[in-house]
Amino acid sequence: MSRRWLAATVLLAVLGISGGVTWALLGSGLFAVRSVVVTGTRLVPESEVIAVADVQPGIPLIRVNTAQIAARVLSIRQILAVRVATSWPDRVVITVRERTAALAVPLPGGGFDLIDANGVIVQPVASRPPGLPVYTTTAAVSSLRGDPDVSAAAAVVGALPARLRSSVTSVTAPSPDQVTLQLTGGVTVVWGDADDAAAKARELGILMQTHARYYDVSSPATAVAN
Repeated sequence: MSRRWLAATVLLAVLGISGGVTWALLGSGLFAVRSVVVTGTRLVPESEVIAVADVQPGIPLIRVNTAQIAARVLSIRQILAVRVATSWPDRVVITVRERTAALAVPLPGGGFDLIDANGVIVQPVASRPPGLPVYTTTAAVSSLRGDPDVSAAAAVVGALPARLRSSVTSVTAPSPDQVTLQLTGGVTVVWGDADDAAAKARELGILMQTHARYYDVSSPATAVAN
């Protein structure tokens, strides 16, 4: 009989503890959302991220759906990736990674739209930032999202040695394997696709000792200068 009483006592204790934990997590307000912290923002105001995240104050932390919050935050155009986590006892932490501008697209009325390697508009600016090449295209900037030509142009520029990259003023890409660079001083470099960047840069460095104004390194084995 004593064993039955002991078992019953233990069961009641477990149920009591379980009920207490459940009450603390769901009903007491002890572990409810009281603050939302945003990190990683530079272009996007923290207030915008918090508004779009739409985390309800006072909701039990255990009921916070981090996946849904992340999906809402990713609807902000300038944000490339996001991680949402709960931090006990009462905080939601949103860590974002913003898109990085890779190219500048001239606008008909003046100024530029800065786009990332996926053709997504990062921000409008009045003048081209130093070191950011102009992407020359006849297409509307709003149509460049997901454009493989943009991706190829950005990949080529990103793979250039720093010294060469700083001298690039503009880039065109009629197709992913026909990327052409314009350098300061009116020099043209036909680069081709984004492959073999190291070999192409090495051949270009040798050819540029001729001080020509046109170089074709699209095939490093048969690079030419005119």
